[in-house]
Amino acid sequence: MIDVTVLGATGMVGQRFVERLSTHPFFRIAHLTASDRSAGKHYAEATPWRLHSTPYGGCGDMKLKPSDPRDAFSPIVFSALDTAPAREIEPAFAQAGAVLFSNASAFRMAENVPLLIAEVNPDHLRLLEIQRKKSGNGGGIVCNANCTATVLAMALAPLHERFGVEAVVMTSMQAVSGAGFPGVASLDIVGNVLPYISSEEEKVQAEIPKMLGALNSVSIQPAIMAVSALCHRVPVIDGHTEAVSVKLRGNPTAEQVTRAMSEWTPEPQRLRLHSAPERPIRVHFEENRPQPRLDVEQDGGMSVHVGRIRPCPIMGIKFTLLGHNTHRGAAGGSVLNAELAHAKGMI
Repeated sequence: MIDVTVLGATGMVGQRFVERLSTHPFFRIAHLTASDRSAGKHYAEATPWRLHSTPYGGCGDMKLKPSDPRDAFSPIVFSALDTAPAREIEPAFAQAGAVLFSNASAFRMAENVPLLIAEVNPDHLRLLEIQRKKSGNGGGIVCNANCTATVLAMALAPLHERFGVEAVVMTSMQAVSGAGFPGVASLDIVGNVLPYISSEEEKVQAEIPKMLGALNSVSIQPAIMAVSALCHRVPVIDGHTEAVSVKLRGNPTAEQVTRAMSEWTPEPQRLRLHSAPERPIRVHFEENRPQPRLDVEQDGGMSVHVGRIRPCPIMGIKFTLLGHNTHRGAAGGSVLNAELAHAKGMI
C-alpha cells in the first residue's frame, strides 16, 4: 500500500477524493488536511458529509492536519485546494519530494507541468522528469484540467488522433456541483440559466490546445486549433452537458466519427488501471441521449457520453457530450493520473 495525503479534504472535491480512496486497492489515506480553523478536529466533526455514499469513507475519526509537508507528508498528495492557497502549498509538498496531483488552476499552464488526462496525453507525464532535474528530488506537480475542458478533451482526443481537429465550438450546460458547496444561491439557479461562469471560457480555450499538443524535449507545443467556448450554469446537480461542433481534417462522415470514438482504446484501458472505465467514451444512438439523470453515474462517473453525432452544415460534425464534473473532471481524474504514473514507474 502507498500512503497518500488529501489536501483540502473538507470540501466537495476533497470528499470525492476520500470517497474514492477509501476503497482503493493500493492507495491508503494517511493524512487529511484542512484550513487552520478545522485543523486538529476530527474529520467528521469538521465536515458535513455531502455525498450519497458511506460517510467519511471510514475516516471520520481521523484528525485533520495543517496543509504543510512537515505535518502531512506522503509520497502521493492529492490537492483539492482553492487556487490561491494552492500557489504556496502545492510547491512546498513537491519540494519536499511528494508527487502532487492538483485540481487547482494555479499551475495548469506552467511550461513544465503536465496538464494530464490519463487517456488523452499520457506521454505528457514525462514533464515530471524535467521538474525533477530542476528540483533534485523525486517530487513534482501534475495538474488536472478544468472539468469542462476535461469532458471536451476526452471526446476530441480520438478525433484529433485519427483526423486532426482544426476548430471547435462548445456550448456548456454545467451542473451546480461544479461551483462547490454551497455553490450558487437557489434564487439565482432554480428555474434559471446563468450565462456566465467566471474565467471558465478562458480556461477551456487555453487548456484544450495544451492537452492535445505535442511533447518536445522541455515543454508542450500546443495544438494549432481554434477553440470557442460558451459556458452556462444550469439547475442540474452533477454532470456537465456540452453541445459541440467540430471541424475535422478530411471532412469525415458521422459514421467515421462514431467509429473513431467507439474504437478508442487508450493506454489506461490497455493497462487495466483500477479507475479506468472499460470504455472511456460511451456512444449513444437514441435521439434523446445522453442525459445527466440517466447516464452520468455510469462507470463510477469516469466515462464520457456522446450522442446525436450528425453532420453540421457549418463545421462538419456536431454532437452532444456529457461527463461527470467531480468524478472524471476532478477527483477521479486525479486518482487515475496517479495510477498511470505508478504504472509507468514514476512514483
